[in-house]
Amino acid sequence: MDFSVKKLATGAGLLFSRAVQFTGEKLGQAEKTELDAHDENLMIRADCTKNWTEKIYRQAVVLLQPNPIDHTGARIEEFLYEKLDKKVPSRDTNGELLGQYMQDAAREFGPDTPYGGSLIKVGECERRLGATEREFLHTSAISFLTPLRNFLEGDWRTITKERRLLENLRLDLDAAKARLKKAKAAEARAALWSEEVEKIELELRVAQTEFDRQAEVTRLLLEGISGTHVNHLRCLHEFVEAQATYYKQCHIHMQELQKELERLPNAFPLNSTGCVASADMTSEGLNSAVEMETLKIEEVQAPAAGTRTAKVLYDYDAVDSSELSLIADEIITVYTIPGMDCDWLVGEKGDQKGKVPITYLELLS
Repeated sequence: MDFSVKKLATGAGLLFSRAVQFTGEKLGQAEKTELDAHDENLMIRADCTKNWTEKIYRQAVVLLQPNPIDHTGARIEEFLYEKLDKKVPSRDTNGELLGQYMQDAAREFGPDTPYGGSLIKVGECERRLGATEREFLHTSAISFLTPLRNFLEGDWRTITKERRLLENLRLDLDAAKARLKKAKAAEARAALWSEEVEKIELELRVAQTEFDRQAEVTRLLLEGISGTHVNHLRCLHEFVEAQATYYKQCHIHMQELQKELERLPNAFPLNSTGCVASADMTSEGLNSAVEMETLKIEEVQAPAAGTRTAKVLYDYDAVDSSELSLIADEIITVYTIPGMDCDWLVGEKGDQKGKVPITYLELLS
């Protein structure tokens, strides 16, 4: 019991001494031992590495592990499984959910209808895209997110702990220096015995030894940041490789889907004249788009080939003179022209002509 009380008292005294020293330094009333320039640079570099690694990790999590819209509390579930050291159960990605909804809708609308048949094909593709995304997320989590998190939760915590210990020993060292300075001043006035001064000098030597030893340990850990950069560089390359593979597979799936849609009966042809993709917009395509904006609708001429008939699904009121008002169930002639927005067609009925939204139509031939 006496030992515990003494230990507690010693610890309290040490904390008080550090607090006094720290306060004196902040007020400019106490001297402070400065680390050498090399150690200071190592600490600055380590802090910079930690801050940016943390930002990159958090944003990568937002990119790679978004909250699934149909799974409330999914993040909490993953956290609990991780703490219990159990494998997180597999769940559908958002793409797979979208594909499933499309296929379910197709069964309701009728898979033999143009819309239902297209929904089935697109739904199958979305599920393939979702599976590809799942593989990408899994690969990226292992090769990129996990190493970053291990650094933040492992290496950096160790570095922080050793730096905190170094700072405490530095406060003890400076407090010992301050006590020795006062003791020598008192000795000069014959107000203190030389034995007391020798005791304080011994305490200072011990404090200096402990500080130097801890400074070396901390320095070695900080120098290990260079190895961390090398490791994170390797992880970055693996992440880029996984991302490139993912987008390549997605591109292949989308190309296959376009071919399948073009083979469907009553399908609207997907080609360069139907919709100008922004990613492939050349100067010629841009000029065509500009011409479409400036071209008056009455000047548009139907192509010699490529016109189709369409049934109007819903009433539509034209917004301006360039659009054509529609009445549900009527049959109109439609076609597209180069540079036209892929969500619109040019529609004709009798002597009337104007742009019509493709979502209001069912293409018949």
